[in-house]
Amino acid sequence: METMATKLLLTFAICRLIVTVGLTLDPTDLLRLGGATAAVAVGGVQLSVDQSDLESASMDFGMLTRAEPLAVLHPSSAADVARLVKAAYTSAQAFTVSARGHGHSINGQAQTNNGVVIQMSGSGAGGRKRVGARPGPPRVFEKEMFVDVWGGELWIDVLKSTLEHGLAPKSWTDYLYLSVGGTLSNAGISGQAFNHGPQISNVHELDVVTGKGEIFTCSEEENTELFHGVLGGLGQFGIITRARISLEPAPQRVRWIRVLYSNFSSFTGDQEYLISLHGQPDAQKFDYVEGFVIVDEGLINNWRSSFFSPRNPVKISSINGGNGGVLYCLEITKNYHESTADTIDQEVEALLKKLNFIQTSVFTTDLPYVDFLDRVHKAELKLRSKGLWDVPHPWLNLFVPKSRIADFDKGVFKGNLGNKTSGPILIYPMNKNKWDQRSSVVTPDEDVFYLVALLRSALDIGEDIHSLEYLSNQNRQILRFCDDAGIKVKHYLPHYTTQEEWMDHFGDKWGQFHQRKMEFDPRHIMATGQRIFKVSSTSSSSSSSMAI
Repeated sequence: METMATKLLLTFAICRLIVTVGLTLDPTDLLRLGGATAAVAVGGVQLSVDQSDLESASMDFGMLTRAEPLAVLHPSSAADVARLVKAAYTSAQAFTVSARGHGHSINGQAQTNNGVVIQMSGSGAGGRKRVGARPGPPRVFEKEMFVDVWGGELWIDVLKSTLEHGLAPKSWTDYLYLSVGGTLSNAGISGQAFNHGPQISNVHELDVVTGKGEIFTCSEEENTELFHGVLGGLGQFGIITRARISLEPAPQRVRWIRVLYSNFSSFTGDQEYLISLHGQPDAQKFDYVEGFVIVDEGLINNWRSSFFSPRNPVKISSINGGNGGVLYCLEITKNYHESTADTIDQEVEALLKKLNFIQTSVFTTDLPYVDFLDRVHKAELKLRSKGLWDVPHPWLNLFVPKSRIADFDKGVFKGNLGNKTSGPILIYPMNKNKWDQRSSVVTPDEDVFYLVALLRSALDIGEDIHSLEYLSNQNRQILRFCDDAGIKVKHYLPHYTTQEEWMDHFGDKWGQFHQRKMEFDPRHIMATGQRIFKVSSTSSSSSSSMAI
């Protein structure tokens, strides 16, 4: 206790000396001096060095890597973010800045061990909700059909706010407890993407704090290079502090349908047919198209499949006559209102008649729209209660070109995986013309491509096939197979460790990506957890140090 008190007094004395005599001190030095205190001021903002805040910011959902920052900022405005980034940019020893939303990254993308994490989503140490220290709530513009939201707002809260006005965003992710800025920095995809495009295709305007600490409003008409760069830009050009999201009238209910296939060609043929209907009237298409692969008995009733009654679990053997092998599940929904409930049966029936699924495998349920969108969170609560949520997640998300998806099926689903998967495997197609090619996202060069998402959890239950080492090796085998077979996959939520790998990932877009980096974050201080660029040791032209 005496040692802590001594350090506090020492830090206070140094800060007083700085104020009294106008001493210039680099912010990085002060951050290190403040290690024993609860908070320290840099660039006019108060940073937390509380150990529980640091610990929270040092981990993410993936639990595959750990990096403890020097401090954590809980901003109350875009100006707070800008002041901190400006301090980092103008300091003699550039310190890094990483924006963190709900911490759902897999490979430490939002971490930094030589700088400050900006906790955008408003939680304090230990997950405590901070009172009075968050920006304003979502602001809905009913007539214009859009909503303005803070970059750290969670999508679940955006949904709740817009539903009060009978509206909702058009494009989603499967899990809603993610930050707006986080998903827009990647793409944001779910089963609506075939129709509305990813979430980045449904943004009217952004406010962004660049790597120079400057705040810009950007859109299709204003600061367009920054606008397109930030969308899918992996946090490399700035931090999204406000997003203007497109809205549509919110449906009241959802007809949720799952059908099974034993033939992969029939499965993908039907998926591709359904996403080709994107230009048709609402009555003549489904609103959501996804799917998943089933390679063992347990998976059909897994955490994403609580759709099926636990009292009447579905057995693979009951579907395919006990022949074993792989099954494929098509997951589709139709949105509707109470006033149109009398026509929903006919619309669904007309669409199902054109599909080639196993006729005895139709599973249907109806539920409120918000319950469907928030379906994964309910499963999360169950997993948390069993201690199965906070475990390593060696996820692998790939975009696979349509022309090679059958080869991927043979080599991976019917090859590398065996008959145990340790988690869901999603597979569904999207239309490339719904993605703006001016954004930073990279997709396969075909009109239709698939997301294949292996969402596995490493469990310490004494079986090698569930271990982190086994699953990580299996991921490497899958990537090696794709490379050997010439399947030109692109990573979604990419993770590489060398710039050469990143250059290969971006391909023809690398030159533009690099140019944008030099313009908007010339010292390479933003989102260094992505491991794309190394921090520049060269001082900014505006200042080599900063008065604290």
